[in-house]
Amino acid sequence: MTDMSAPGPPRPEAVDTDSTTPSARTAEPSALPVVPPAPDPLRRSRTSTVWIGVIVFAVVLVVLLIFVLQNTQPVEVSFLGFSGTVSLAVAMLLAAVAGVLLAAIAGSLRIWQLRRRVPHAARH
Repeated sequence: MTDMSAPGPPRPEAVDTDSTTPSARTAEPSALPVVPPAPDPLRRSRTSTVWIGVIVFAVVLVVLLIFVLQNTQPVEVSFLGFSGTVSLAVAMLLAAVAGVLLAAIAGSLRIWQLRRRVPHAARH
């Protein structure tokens, strides 16, 4: 809700744009020239998308390298009766990879389940 008594610049009155007034009339659509838009020289291409992916991949690799180099302390790992000593970075990276694989398997199973519910004719 606005305060109508507040001082400020005057507000313009509503303008009636009735189609009978000369200012509201427009030219015929066929009378206007059709000019195709100029191609954007900076538009995204497959090559630019690949380069962006390569740059992001390189940055992630540098971050992982820094992580590995800063976490070289040996740790004792025990899993299902097996035990051994590995660096902290390797243990954490293996745990992260295992988590990503489990999430990918669960997601793939869900997609497969949903595709089985949809008839083949409805997908195309």
